[in-house]
Amino acid sequence: MPELPEVETVMRGLAAVLEGRRITEVDQRRADLRFAFPENLARRLEGRRVLSFRRRAKYMLMRLEGGESLLIHLGMSGRMVARQAGAAPVPRLGPMGAASDARGHNAPPEAHEHLVITTDEGWRVGFVDPRRFGSVDLLATAAEDAHRLLAGLGPEPLEDAFTPEVLSAALAGRHTPIKAALLDQKVVAGLGNIYVCEALFRAGISPRRLAHTVAGVRAARLVPAIKAVLAESIGAGGSSLRDYVRADGELGRFQDNFAVYGREHAPCPGCPGVPPCQGIARIVQSGRSTFFCAKRQR
Repeated sequence: MPELPEVETVMRGLAAVLEGRRITEVDQRRADLRFAFPENLARRLEGRRVLSFRRRAKYMLMRLEGGESLLIHLGMSGRMVARQAGAAPVPRLGPMGAASDARGHNAPPEAHEHLVITTDEGWRVGFVDPRRFGSVDLLATAAEDAHRLLAGLGPEPLEDAFTPEVLSAALAGRHTPIKAALLDQKVVAGLGNIYVCEALFRAGISPRRLAHTVAGVRAARLVPAIKAVLAESIGAGGSSLRDYVRADGELGRFQDNFAVYGREHAPCPGCPGVPPCQGIARIVQSGRSTFFCAKRQR
C-alpha cells in the first residue's frame, strides 16, 4: 500500500495539472471500488473548478468550488495516471517497478481504469486500481476531518505539532512493540511498514522495544528520524516496489536509499562486519516483515 511519501508525491503531481482547472467530463466505469461511488458522482463533479489539494495521512482531498472535496484513497494497488487526452497510456508496472509487456498477462491501465476526469485544458486523470481496494467519496470541505475515514487519525508527522512530547504522550501505557504502535494510525498518521523500519533504524531503537518505553530521549531521537526519512522519500518521489508510480508515470527512487527495509542478511550501514553485528535481520511482527540491526537498535 502506498505510504505517506507516495501519496504526497501523487497529490503534488495531480495538483500541478488540476489546480485551477475546470472538470469538463467524468467517466465512471463501475459502481464501486472498496465502497460504492457517491451517487451521481459524474454529474456532481462536471463543470466544477479544482481549487486546491490536501493530504491527510494516506488520503488525498481534492477541494472543489462549491464547498465539496473529493476524497481519494489508493488502497493496495491504486494509482493516478495523468496525461494529455489522446496521449499513449503509461506502461503497466510489474513487481519492483519493472515495466511489463502489454502483450503478457499484465493488462494495460485501461483494463483497470475505473474513474477518469478530464479538464478544460485537456488533461486526463485516471484512477487505475486492479485490486479495487481503493475508495472515492465526496464530502463537505468544512467537514473533512469529521469524515468516517479521517476522524480519529493521529497527528501528521511532518507538521510542527508532531513533537517528541506528543509522541511520548501517545505511547504512554502502550505495551505493544514500538513497531506495531507506529503503524497505528491513531498514534501518528500516514506511516507504514517501510518508513517505520527506516525511522527506527535511524533512531537506533529496536522494533521489539515496548512502546511505552520510547519516551524522553528516545522519542527525541525518533521524531526527527521519522520526519527526515519521510522528507527524503518525498524528495525522491517515493518508493516504487510494486504498483506505485507517480502521476506522471515515473518511478519513485527512494528504494535505492533503503538502509534496512528488504535488505535481510545485507551488511548493516554503519557497522558492516563489526562483531557482534550479523547484518540486517528480518523478523515478523503482527504479520508484517520487520528489518533491523540488532546491534545498533536497542
